[in-house]
Amino acid sequence: MSEIINPHQLKYLESFRPEPDPLILEMEQLAAEKNIPIPDWKSAELLEQILLLIKPKRVLEIETAIAYSSIRIARKLKKKGYVDTIEKSLDNISLAGEFIKKAGLENQINLIEGNAKEVMPLLDKKYDLIFIDADKEDYEKIFYYSLMLLKKGGVLFVDNLLWHGYPASSKVPPSFKNSTKYIREFNKLFVNQSALVTSIYPVGDGVGIGVRI
Repeated sequence: MSEIINPHQLKYLESFRPEPDPLILEMEQLAAEKNIPIPDWKSAELLEQILLLIKPKRVLEIETAIAYSSIRIARKLKKKGYVDTIEKSLDNISLAGEFIKKAGLENQINLIEGNAKEVMPLLDKKYDLIFIDADKEDYEKIFYYSLMLLKKGGVLFVDNLLWHGYPASSKVPPSFKNSTKYIREFNKLFVNQSALVTSIYPVGDGVGIGVRI
């Protein structure tokens, strides 16, 4: 099995992790049980640190899933800050709505139903931070839309860029071959984009961070 980080190091890091609050823990358990993709907790913590540093007013998230990251983002925003989050799965939208209500964040999280590739061209505002965690075959198109929607000095945060370690591996399971190909192609595009200053970090499942220049 491909790995991003040594299991012993991971266990060591987990020993420092604060106990998640009940809602976050409930969402993590549901995601594990239902095989719903959510960001690794280390990636989520890094995202939270960036939010505290740049203090964004407007955040765009692609895609919502069950609103795990939406809620973690919204909790780090100032009172007037908000998250626009796009999700196409009706099942996920239903679950996300329930969790957003439980978190009491209905006024800070705007859940948009639809395909991000169709919704993003219709958005008419600029964002301080855009978080991409979508279908891997859509990363390239979403990336270009994100460049148009990201403010100068804004941050692009992209998850899964080391994709279980497979982009750097010569042995890729058949079920991951297509998605790994998309990630390899995207990573080349990401690091060579002249509109951003970019880096890829071995955090969680691999995090790409770009700053709009």
